[in-house]
Amino acid sequence: MTQQELPFALNNIIESSQTLDTLFSALLPAIGDFLQSDRCFLYLHNPQNNLGRVAFCWIRTPDIPTVYNEDWAAQPPTLVDEDPMFAAALRAKPSIFVEDVETAEPQVLNREFEQKYFGHRALIHAHIRQDGQLWGILQPCIFGHPRIWTEYERGVINNLVEKITPFAISYVKSAFD
Repeated sequence: MTQQELPFALNNIIESSQTLDTLFSALLPAIGDFLQSDRCFLYLHNPQNNLGRVAFCWIRTPDIPTVYNEDWAAQPPTLVDEDPMFAAALRAKPSIFVEDVETAEPQVLNREFEQKYFGHRALIHAHIRQDGQLWGILQPCIFGHPRIWTEYERGVINNLVEKITPFAISYVKSAFD
């Protein structure tokens, strides 16, 4: 598949943001609008010490639960066993596009885990990685109903993740300098 060009709104945010906070704070609602998703969050991960946090979260309406962590924290030791998508991200596998949490294969996701901690029905688990290391996960999602992700949307998200990877790495590294 050829690399999908980013929509103007997304590309403009990437090219014009002055700081990493500005970039990610503006980008998440733009992704939400592009995908017509209900929530979009950015989990950042330091592969050197296995600490992570959801640093940015956008919600379409106040009835959608926010996912956010003020502080960096170690992953629970059981996370890789409980969450196949996180395990795939750590193994530098391609991003995962889930059209329906209810019908996804158990090797793709743990339905009970997703329902308990996230509550979404459809999601993109976009892996931000470089040189085989996980630096973050971009996660737009839908509540209440399944969602088919088009080839165009998949291409845009894969291209977007490639473009924001250096920014995510810079954000993580700056938090630990």
